[in-house]
Amino acid sequence: MAITHISTGSWETLGPTASEIRRKVFIEEQSVPQDEEWDGLDPACQHFLAMLDQQPVGTARLLPDGHIGRVAVLANARGTGIGVLLMQAAIEAARHAGHAQVALSAQVHALAFYERLGFIAHGDEFLDAGIPHREMTLSLD
Repeated sequence: MAITHISTGSWETLGPTASEIRRKVFIEEQSVPQDEEWDGLDPACQHFLAMLDQQPVGTARLLPDGHIGRVAVLANARGTGIGVLLMQAAIEAARHAGHAQVALSAQVHALAFYERLGFIAHGDEFLDAGIPHREMTLSLD
C-alpha cells in the first residue's frame, strides 16, 4: 500500500521541489508559458507538497487572500487521491487562517473534481494561459 504524506511550508522550504512538479505539469505537459507560471506570488503563499512512497508527486499553494492555486499532480500519481489530499490540506489551512471561503480558477476539464469537494462554479468560461477555466468558490462556514 502506498504511503502518502502532505507537507506544508514556505516557498523557501518547498519551492525547489514544488517548482519541478509545476514545471513538468504546467510548462511541459500543458504548454503554459514560463512567464505566466512564475507569477512572483509564490514567496507570499503557503505551499503544500504531496509525497507518495517518499517521492514528491503533487503540489498546491494558498494565497494570502484565500485563493488556492497551482494544484498539480504528476501524471504517474493521478487517480491515487493525491489531489484530494492536497485540496483538503489547503482548505484546512484556509479555514485555520480565518477565511470564510476559498476560491480558485479551475481548468474546465477539472470542474467535476472540484465540485466533488464542494466547490461551486461561477461566471463564464475564460482563457488563462490558453486553457479554458471557470472561477469556483467553497464556503468554509
